[in-house]
Amino acid sequence: MDKKRVIVDYKNITDVLLRRFTDTFPHGYDDEDIIRFKNAKGDWVNAVPLETEDTKYLVKIGVELDRRVEAFLDDDDDDSSDRDLDISDDDLKDDED
Repeated sequence: MDKKRVIVDYKNITDVLLRRFTDTFPHGYDDEDIIRFKNAKGDWVNAVPLETEDTKYLVKIGVELDRRVEAFLDDDDDDSSDRDLDISDDDLKDDED
């Protein structure tokens, strides 16, 4: 079965997908992680690939994504309860819409 392919803008990234992103890139992403492509309008887009069991995401990046990841990690560090989240691909599907 082919995986679904989704391009998601950093503005629309859900907390569940953001958690997956920070788990995949715990120390941030590097230049070699970035994929550059032209969108349907002919504009160049930079994105970072993120894969789940059934979906291949391209998360469009920018300075704001870096800020959002940093804020997410700061909020997570401030959380007084240490907990592991069990995130399934079904959780990701529900938040895509």
